[in-house]
Parts: sequence; structure tokens; C-alpha cells
Amino acid sequence: MKLASIPFHKQSIATELYQTRQNTLDLLSIIDHSFFSHQAHPEFSPIGWHFGHIAFIEAYWILEYLGGYAPLFPEYQRLFSADGLPKQERQHLPSMMVIKDYLQAVRAKVFDYLKIAPVAKQERLWRWLIQHESQHSETITFIWQLHQQAHDLRHNIINFSHSTSQFGSQSLTDKTAKLDAMVKVKAGEFVMGSNAIQALDNEYPAHLVHLDDYWIDRYPVTCGQYYQFIAAGGYQKRHYWSEQGWQWLQQNPVSQPLFWSDNLDWIDHPVCGVSYYEAEAYAKFIDKRLPTEAEWEKAATGASLNSNHHRIIGHTSSVDAYLDSSKYGCRDMLGNVWEWTASWFAAYPNFNNYPYPGYSEVYFDNQHRVLRGGSWATNNSVLRTTFRNWYYPEVRQIFAGFRCVKDR
Repeated sequence: MKLASIPFHKQSIATELYQTRQNTLDLLSIIDHSFFSHQAHPEFSPIGWHFGHIAFIEAYWILEYLGGYAPLFPEYQRLFSADGLPKQERQHLPSMMVIKDYLQAVRAKVFDYLKIAPVAKQERLWRWLIQHESQHSETITFIWQLHQQAHDLRHNIINFSHSTSQFGSQSLTDKTAKLDAMVKVKAGEFVMGSNAIQALDNEYPAHLVHLDDYWIDRYPVTCGQYYQFIAAGGYQKRHYWSEQGWQWLQQNPVSQPLFWSDNLDWIDHPVCGVSYYEAEAYAKFIDKRLPTEAEWEKAATGASLNSNHHRIIGHTSSVDAYLDSSKYGCRDMLGNVWEWTASWFAAYPNFNNYPYPGYSEVYFDNQHRVLRGGSWATNNSVLRTTFRNWYYPEVRQIFAGFRCVKDR
């Protein structure tokens, strides 16, 4: 349906719906059929399930919950609901064409409803829905990358080149020295969180937080910097690791980040594909620590997008490639890699769940660490300094890196 047929005051939502869906369809068009229904990792559903889930959630919350319509495709209730089948049983899916038709059929009904919807009363849910689709698009992107890694394929979503290590050369020192800088964030209060209409329930409400002085890395930790940890035997030395981290490492004997290349072309790129435990160990190796999410958010005040997001170039960029800067001088905080923080995912004061307890509240369990910032695969709708992502600390399949802090 043409956006011109939508009343003017609803154009903003219609435009975001259109742009987000175009991104989803662009992804669908490049997915190999052989990977569509298969799990790349036991903890993640097949790519095809995510496309179907996007349509299912849109139909439920907009057409059924807001519009009062009968279920459009009741046969998909158990298959595409988040609390339906276990992940390993989500591989028996309709074809790509059937799921594409499902997405389009639901969207056509949604645009019809948007013409008559009382958007002023519903806006928060519409904004939530757009972000829900954006988040699943990023999940699809990293699952697609996992498939490619497993099958040693080359594709334009990711193009890491593997070669004999070049990081031992003098150019390592030359290229990384200028990226070691830290900036001081002075003590005082700042407003943490957001009351904006697009903010998710776990970002509400905005509230004052006081922090003491601290120093934070100007840039995310780069591959060149992280290589020093690898070369020093960081993965073999117990004293760099927390008790939980060392236990994880013994059960998962890795020796480098998941998305790793030791080609000099990537030396200034942020390290990507590390677990919280790996980030924590590196921080101890250089006598620093990971920031709390409050420290990260305060340091990110005023940060802008770095122009590498929404899969614009298809992989990470050099941490100093763009001139974006926060109020305190931090660079590259939005749109390159997610950044692990030391904080457990927990409710802010006076939290109220929205639109249902299962979205955020069930994860306030002292088992999920917070990540901030967004990656090169994150859509615009969720790129903001207050947005909170959360994963188990052992997860390294996401596009995650980190930066460090010191108390000095």
C-alpha cells in the first residue's frame, strides 16, 4: 500500500513500518534456502522462525490486541509464538515463499487498520512493534553469519579475511598506540534512562544517578589491542579470569574471539564476538575493569550514530573512522559493536512492565549482563544511548565488544 494513502498525521509510523519491513525483506532475499530452517546454534531459533515470528507478533498486537480482529492465521499460534515450541523443535517450517506471503498478508491488514486506528492513544505500542522487528532483523543477521562460518562461506554481510598473523609486526604498536587514550568523566549526577514514547519498559523511568570520577576508554577495545592479550597467553592464564569465567573457559576451550581475523586490515576494528567473561579477563589483563551501565550511559551523553549501522557496510568499521563524539569525548559508541557492561540486567526504580511481563521483567534474574551501544547490524529505531540489551555472560555469538574504565 502506498504511504500517500495514509493520513498525514500517521505518516511517521507508516514510514518507519515501511522502512523496517524493507530491511527485513532485504535480509530475506539474501538468505540461502539451505539455511532457512536449520539451527546454527542450539541457543538460537532457525532464521526462518524469526521471519515468521515477526509476522505473528505484528498480527497479535496490532490486529488482535488493538484492532479486535480474529486471528489471521491461527494455525501459526504455537509455531511462531515465543512461548510455543522449544527452539530445537522450530525447524519444521513453511517454505520461504509461504512465510514471505505471511509477512505481506499481515502487513496489508495492518496498513488498512492504521487508516482508522486511534494512533494518539496507541503510539507506544506501535513504536514497540517497530523495534521488535528491528531486533529480530539483527538476530537474523548474526545467525546468518554463524551459518556462513560453519560452512566457510563468503557473503556480503560479513567478509573477514583470514591469513597468517600480521599482528606481530611493528605496525601493531604504531596503529594501536593512538587508540589507547582514556577520557575523564567528572563526578556528579546525570539523568539515566528515558521517558520518551519510543523507550522500552526497561528504559523507564528517567531518574537521577550520581557517579564518582572515573576514566573510560575513548574507543572500544580494538583487535590489535586484544591481540596483546592473546599473545600473552591470556586464554591460558587462570589469574586473569573470574571463577565463573575460568569455569566457562574450561568447558568451552576457545583461544580467540568468535569473529576474529588477524589480518592487519582489521587491526583498528573493535574486537567482536567475545563473551562477557573474555571482556572481563582482558580488562583485568590491562589493570582496568568493565564499566557499569550507568558509567557507560553517562559517558555516552550526546553521542551520535557513527554512520556504520543498519548493515550499511556489512561489517565493523575502524573505531576512529567517523567523527562522532559524546559530550565527554568518547568515540564510536553507537553502531559498531555492542559493548558489555559489568551490570546485571535489572529494573529501574518504579519499573512497570510493557507490553507484557515476558518482554523484560522475566530477565531480571541476576543471570543476564547488560550490553549497550548497538552494532553495525542494528537498525536506527533501537540506536540510542539509553537502549539496554541483555544476554547471558557466556554468549559470544552476538556482535559484541567492549571498552574499559579505571578509577583514578
